[in-house]
Amino acid sequence: MSQGRRAHEFYSARHRGPPIPHRASPAPRDLLLALLLLGAAGLLAELILLEHYDSRWQWIPLVLLVVTLGCGLTVWRRPTRRTLTIFRGIMMTCVAAGLAGFVLHFKGNLEFALERDPELTGVALVWKVLRGATPALAPGALAQLGLLGLVFTHRHPALDRGDHLDQELT
Repeated sequence: MSQGRRAHEFYSARHRGPPIPHRASPAPRDLLLALLLLGAAGLLAELILLEHYDSRWQWIPLVLLVVTLGCGLTVWRRPTRRTLTIFRGIMMTCVAAGLAGFVLHFKGNLEFALERDPELTGVALVWKVLRGATPALAPGALAQLGLLGLVFTHRHPALDRGDHLDQELT
């Protein structure tokens, strides 16, 4: 037997250990949901303090954050296939709304910057737009919460077929 083969067998025998589960244990999953709920509550408070409700478009993140909090608490209390599927849909909507918010903020800043200085172009224009009156990257916080929620639901035990937690559908 070659020396390399012996070393491999020795290493394999010593480091085999118990199999690594493919799901996160409940504690990290609970922490993810807690972070999401805390982030949603904080972002909702910030938008209210900033009076982010002048137009119809500005109400979208407010309503979405309230729905996120309600559904997140429901998932925390009763994580069934149905509640998690609804929660996933809301999280995907948060990601989409965050991207749409970025576009809206960017366009508004672009119009304002060009109105003030029509000669701006290239990097100078992009820099001015990103640092404009409406924070162009701020809607990314909503998209980030949506992504965090999708990570929370990834391989969630209640989404497995025949799971005993999902008694609503049987």
